[in-house]
Amino acid sequence: MSFNWKQTVFILADIVVAVYLLLAITLFNQPEEKATVCSEVNIHVDDLQSGLLSPAEVKRLLQQRRLYPLGQPMQFVSTRDIEDALLANPYVESAQCYKTQNGHVNVDLVQRQPVLHVMPTNDVQYYVDMHGDVLPHTQLAGNLLVATGTMERSYAQKRLTPIARLILDDQFWRSQTEQLNVLPDGTVELIPRVGDHVIYLGSPVGVDRKLERLRKFYKYGLSHAGWSRYKRISVEFDNQIVCKRNS
Repeated sequence: MSFNWKQTVFILADIVVAVYLLLAITLFNQPEEKATVCSEVNIHVDDLQSGLLSPAEVKRLLQQRRLYPLGQPMQFVSTRDIEDALLANPYVESAQCYKTQNGHVNVDLVQRQPVLHVMPTNDVQYYVDMHGDVLPHTQLAGNLLVATGTMERSYAQKRLTPIARLILDDQFWRSQTEQLNVLPDGTVELIPRVGDHVIYLGSPVGVDRKLERLRKFYKYGLSHAGWSRYKRISVEFDNQIVCKRNS
């Protein structure tokens, strides 16, 4: 009876494959996750000062949806469900959730940045973010630039958002400006934090040039004349500043 080398090779190959699969199942199926319980939840929210959400608010949101993972077996913690729940919140721009081998669940959240708190006379209060999107009003917001007057939402989104971004991007105007007020004809006033005067911007176009002209007037004119000398300063027209004195 002759020895069948070909059959022997096939048998050995099957044994090697079987051993590999057994090792793979034993070593790489992460059995430790089944035995691990979530011991810590780390929530990171970007830009807490100007945003509408805090880690405590994110925790409360997940608890309401029964998705807060602390104390839960890691194998039952669904990072996808956590991300979907957070992304359903109108104040969230992006969310990422992931698990670690030591039983921690990390949540990284990027929130929408409001630039304007709109308090119109013809609508409910709302916020506008840096992209011009409307966000619902909440009591969680901090100290934001306020817009008042009668206006449609499209006006606030398209006309006031660029002005708000100009103001917030400049340290001087961010600290100096308190409020934008829309007049019935659609023109805009700026209410400063310092001084008793009102700045009349006129039509909400070319505001960057108007603010630069006003900055120079503050530096070379108003600082010498006194902050209480005028009650109205108009930068509506190019190359001129019209002031009305206090009586």
